[in-house]
Amino acid sequence: MKKGKKYQDSVKLIETGKLYEPEEAVSLVKQIAKAKFDETVELHVRLGVDPRHADQQVRGTVVLPHGTGKTKTVLVVCKADKQKAAEEAGADFVGAEDMIAKIQGGWFGFDVMVATPDMMGMVGRLGRVLGPKGLMPNPKTGTVTMDIAKAVNEIKAGKVEYRVDKTAIIHCPVGKASFDNAKLDENLRVLMGAIIKAKPAAAKGTYIRSAILTSTMGPAIKLNPLKY
Repeated sequence: MKKGKKYQDSVKLIETGKLYEPEEAVSLVKQIAKAKFDETVELHVRLGVDPRHADQQVRGTVVLPHGTGKTKTVLVVCKADKQKAAEEAGADFVGAEDMIAKIQGGWFGFDVMVATPDMMGMVGRLGRVLGPKGLMPNPKTGTVTMDIAKAVNEIKAGKVEYRVDKTAIIHCPVGKASFDNAKLDENLRVLMGAIIKAKPAAAKGTYIRSAILTSTMGPAIKLNPLKY
């Protein structure tokens, strides 16, 4: 597939075979984000793990210091005694059985669902529709909790989930091209730090095989993984 002129021009700015330092990569990714919209800056990390084994899964969440540039719509499913706290924390939709019925009817007007443990029996019935969309609440990502306010606040502040896929790669946003260099750089370092910290004990050999920074429409910039 032939790439456009803007893409071809951007490729010329990247040195073949060079592993870029974090500050250089951030500056360059902003330079090559030439689309008419505010492009998302993404990190793609290839890990030395075998995702087929349960003890080599890499999954977690981290709050990016400067957010992702996108405010997520949050649905909280909890009983009446927790609903006021959810609303005060900034949840966009709050309810219990009524919200479950709405989803069963085909509504998916939210980016993240948070649920209290006592509602998971009912929420679990939605697994077939929520699972494929990546919307199922999970204790590992902090979306099944009694501390609803904390969960909502973190999501609104820029909490992102990183998860290794079946090809052993993590794909995760680190902000927008409109962010200044310092904010993108800090977000990138925090996310890379979290991924490195999440290294499974069962992982052998080189853990970070490669790391790439890119914008939505731009070419890949190879990072020096030893700088994190």
